[in-house]
Amino acid sequence: MNDRAGRVACVVLVLAAPVVRAQERATVTAGQLPAPFAIRLDGVLSEPEWSAAAVIPDLPQQSPHPLGDTPYRTEVRILSDARNLYFGVTGFDPEPGRIAVHTMIRDGDMVGDDSVAIVLDPFGDRRTGYLFRVNASGARLDGLIAGPEDLSLDWDGIWDARTARTSDGWTAEIVIPARSLRFPSRATRWGLNVERFVPRDRTTLRWSGTTLDSRLEDVSRAGSLEGIEDLSQGDGWTVSPYGLGRFRSSRTSDSHSLSGTAGGDVSYNFTPQLFGVLTVKTDFAETEVDTRQIQLTRFPLFFPEKRTFFVEGSNLFRFGLGLNDQFIPFYSRRVGLFQGEAVPLDAGIKVLGRAGPWGIAALDVETGSGGPPRTNLFAGRITYDVDAHLRLGAIATRGDPDGVHDNSLGGLDAVWRTSTFAGDKNLSIGLWGAGTHHDPRGGRSSGWGMKIDYPNDLWDVALRYNDFGEALDPALGFLPRPGTRQYDLYVAYQPRPQRGLLAWVRQFFFEVEPVVVTDLHGQTESWRVFTAPFNVRTQSGEHLEANWAPQYERLSAPFEIARGVVIPVGTYRFDRIRLELQSSDHRPLRVGSTVWLGRFFDGTLTQLQAFANWTSASGRINVGVDAENDFGRLPGGRFIQRLWQVKTVYAFTTELIASVYGQYDSDSRQVGLNARLRWTLTPGRDLFLVWNRNWKHPVSEGALSVSPLSDEIVAKIRWTFRR
Repeated sequence: MNDRAGRVACVVLVLAAPVVRAQERATVTAGQLPAPFAIRLDGVLSEPEWSAAAVIPDLPQQSPHPLGDTPYRTEVRILSDARNLYFGVTGFDPEPGRIAVHTMIRDGDMVGDDSVAIVLDPFGDRRTGYLFRVNASGARLDGLIAGPEDLSLDWDGIWDARTARTSDGWTAEIVIPARSLRFPSRATRWGLNVERFVPRDRTTLRWSGTTLDSRLEDVSRAGSLEGIEDLSQGDGWTVSPYGLGRFRSSRTSDSHSLSGTAGGDVSYNFTPQLFGVLTVKTDFAETEVDTRQIQLTRFPLFFPEKRTFFVEGSNLFRFGLGLNDQFIPFYSRRVGLFQGEAVPLDAGIKVLGRAGPWGIAALDVETGSGGPPRTNLFAGRITYDVDAHLRLGAIATRGDPDGVHDNSLGGLDAVWRTSTFAGDKNLSIGLWGAGTHHDPRGGRSSGWGMKIDYPNDLWDVALRYNDFGEALDPALGFLPRPGTRQYDLYVAYQPRPQRGLLAWVRQFFFEVEPVVVTDLHGQTESWRVFTAPFNVRTQSGEHLEANWAPQYERLSAPFEIARGVVIPVGTYRFDRIRLELQSSDHRPLRVGSTVWLGRFFDGTLTQLQAFANWTSASGRINVGVDAENDFGRLPGGRFIQRLWQVKTVYAFTTELIASVYGQYDSDSRQVGLNARLRWTLTPGRDLFLVWNRNWKHPVSEGALSVSPLSDEIVAKIRWTFRR
């Protein structure tokens, strides 16, 4: 990190520090369960043990009218024993027939569902934590919190929940085993928050953090949970073996194969806060396939990580503030994937957790044959909490997935956050610097950046600057535009009309975001100004938006945007217009459409996107259709890019789910089918049946015939033992 970056960090931290004010926290003490496993998990709070629970008698309204009256009284009961935390929630509803659910699957889309959520901050660091959400059908969603705007929903913890409908609302019973969490031994206080969402009038009720500027994921605004001193993580051993059988068939080479394998994970808690995982013969056959994307830029596409081994603890590897996919020093999808093909993972070890103010994350993996040569890949991250607001960190990686070249990265970052700026506002300031060492290459192999973020309800403002050297090359990371300086300013004014002619509006979002990218000599490579002169969310949840986005691009090399269609070297200035309409998320049938129109480089491009999603009243059946059709007319030729997706889910129960996901894109001209049956016998013990099939579509536009390419059928069982 250079001197200039250091001076900037010091200035912004000194300026921000005087405005921090103390914030009182709501507190509840968990009741003690007389004996383990006395609660029968059925969603009905009928056991006499619930009478010993701590009670939060009601959740105040957080949105749209903080602390205002609502008809949705919500009672929360909390119990604890040596092994588990129990939550019993009673959600009263004056119109229980209007309770909405759209899914019964694990980690399904719950944005339009009646649901309750629990946030836990076991370390008490007021930065990181766990999110657990349950909708009225008993479907579960969970995630890892790395910051107030950084939530990963790809983590799957071992916990359970059941719900029941009543004549005056619905109830939920939730059990969270202590062994599924990391926390200091004999800790007397955890961070806790509880939220209920009623989608039909978009009302949020929350125990702590009830201002419009508060986010549920912001654990600095959470309350305190006491009475959890006796929670134990047991002996600290967890063993998760698996076995699978796989049948593969290739229609192009007329080959067939039948194979079987076994492997698994073994984890051990070195301390209650720090644990290690050893994985052998890691397999990801049950992981849902990636959602395909249309490529209309000259830069790499970003795909999120979904593989279980890499997702757990991924929040501890987060680097910098708000870098998103502009720069990720450690991008775990580089491990086990090379040039789009899976590479066997023979073994790996991971250490995650905390030691007092220190945060620790390390991963070392040995990749096998089948692609590039055998290689060892390492990533490590360490953080130190200076105080309640300032966190310092370092990151390092070593190895190149190609197994041939040497590559290493080192980086430092600092993030300062508060939720009490000017009283009760959010403010974050981040600074980072990183460099790589690899085979000789000309240019600067370092970079740095900073961000100042003021994410609040009425005003949302962010200023970001990043500088990436032309030889900055993170082989285990993601950096789509090296050799650039990037300037980004985002300003949104978001008023909430209360009455009069605009009473139908819940909130306006007037946005402007200019982005400028230059090379390292200061010459502009591209700029774009995204504006939202009209962007509104209605009281009933509909979304209406119109955008204008002027853009500039300078191409120093030809760019093939589609097969046989090349945009030549030159400078281009063009305007794009966007129109978007979406129905409310709480409705059984949800529809939406987005249209991009206007000039595109030296031609025109029309992008039509539409979706429809229907859910049965119980949430048992869900059918979704997404379609994108892009029509380009350029001097170099015309092109049509299509991406069609259909997903159907049938839930026999929340533990037995069948899904079929089909995709077609005109670039690869392939139809892909992913059919999956997941049966969760008990949390942590699953049976998967997966069928993947691919077809090839002919080149001619409009032809409906397809020819089969390949089949794969996998049966996998995974069983978790804890002690």
